[in-house]
Amino acid sequence: MMPAEWMAPLAAFLVCWLLLAWLLRRGRLPMDHPNARSLHETPTPRIGGLGIMAGIGVASVGLADATLLPVVLGAFALAAVSVLDDVRGLPVRVRFLAHFVAAVGCLLALGVTGWALLAGTLAVVWMTNLYNFMDGADGLAGGMAAIGFGALALAAWLGGAPGLAAFCAAIAVAALAFLRFNFPPARVFMGDAGSIPLGFLAAALGILGAMQNVWPWLFPLLVFSPFIVDASVTLVRRGLRGEKIWRAHRSHYYQRVVLLGASHRQLAIAAYALMLAMAALAFAQLILPQHIAWLLILSAAPYLLIFLAIDRRWRQSRNEF
Repeated sequence: MMPAEWMAPLAAFLVCWLLLAWLLRRGRLPMDHPNARSLHETPTPRIGGLGIMAGIGVASVGLADATLLPVVLGAFALAAVSVLDDVRGLPVRVRFLAHFVAAVGCLLALGVTGWALLAGTLAVVWMTNLYNFMDGADGLAGGMAAIGFGALALAAWLGGAPGLAAFCAAIAVAALAFLRFNFPPARVFMGDAGSIPLGFLAAALGILGAMQNVWPWLFPLLVFSPFIVDASVTLVRRGLRGEKIWRAHRSHYYQRVVLLGASHRQLAIAAYALMLAMAALAFAQLILPQHIAWLLILSAAPYLLIFLAIDRRWRQSRNEF
């Protein structure tokens, strides 16, 4: 990267850190109050997304070229919708419509058409929402952003895409600044204004990098698989049981880990280890593409073992009462 490109991540980190520190000194912040489906016990400000997006916004000023601009605009449009939802409340159908419009507009601007546009739109909308679903424990979504976008930044740098690398690095370090306030015990939560656009960015940048041959399609899927697998498996199981999958719940695997007695700190550290392991396998795919089948088996095995262990312990805990 050129010196100017290195400045963007630094600016993102400082802006996010300073804004959140300033906001925490002010009163009357929007609060996330505990309810029957949450894991926290005390009201906590949900302002983290404002800091993250402010940091990304500053970084994008010097990095958002014609290719990145549609991604940036889509992310900030969704952040604005999420803030409006927090302030006034929006119907579910309106929020989903915004997600689809942002996804379609971004992909069309990137040159995606035909069946690829349909598949890409569904992938972007799904990732946008599952990131929100997985934002329910201290340090979890922030850690996924720091590790996931950090892996994309390194892959883009190795792949000869310095602008994309700097932008992904800016997202990663903004998430690190947020983690200063969100690592257990959390002083702030990310909120929809952070989780929704971060999910959108994960999908849109993953598609952009694949289109530019910076990484294969499987790379971002492996990097973000800790969120993709937990959310997808959980919601498929809820759908098969006839439950309304769009309603808030506490049946994600990460939620069950806390309900079974683990602390948020223990969950976060274990999740970081899994995220790093999946990122390592993603990079192994870049180095050893001829062994992709074995790498996929290696990536699936930890999830199977973890889910089986949690399900077994969950059934035992239910039988104890």
